Amino acid sequence: MSEENKSVVGRWFAEVTNQGKLEVADELLASEYVCHDPNSEAGEVRAEALKESVGYFRDALADMRFEIEDMIAEGDKVVTRWTLRGTHRGELFGVAPTGEPVAMSGIVISRVTEGKIAEEWDEYDLLGLMRQLGAISESRQTAGA
Repeated sequence: MSEENKSVVGRWFAEVTNQGKLEVADELLASEYVCHDPNSEAGEVRAEALKESVGYFRDALADMRFEIEDMIAEGDKVVTRWTLRGTHRGELFGVAPTGEPVAMSGIVISRVTEGKIAEEWDEYDLLGLMRQLGAISESRQTAGA
C-alpha cells in the first residue's frame, strides 16, 4: 500500500504543481481534503483554495519546479521533503517581480485514503522565501534577537 500512496503523492508533485494540470487535482484530492498549514490565516486549507494557491505560485514563478528530495511512506502516510525552485517573474505576496531565482524548502505529511490525498500537514520556509524576495531584510530579522 505504501508504494501506491507514494505514487498518488508523486503524481501531485509531477502533474499538478510542476506541470500545472489543475484538473488532475480533482482526481488526487479527496472531497473532504484538508491541509493543516501554519502559514494560513485559518490554519487549514481546503481543496479549492489549494488549487488556487498552486495557480498563484505558478503565475509568480513561471518556471516553478518542485524537486522531491526524499519520500518515505508507511501505512497511510507519505512524508515528502521538497525544494521549490523558480524565477520570480510575477507579483508574489505583494512583491513586484525581481527576475531573480528563488528557492524554498519544505516537508509535507500526506494521509492517503482510497487512492486520494485526504489530509496533509505542511511545514515550509516562507520566511526564507520572503527574505529572498527582499520583502524582509536580514537586519529586521535579527533586530529582536
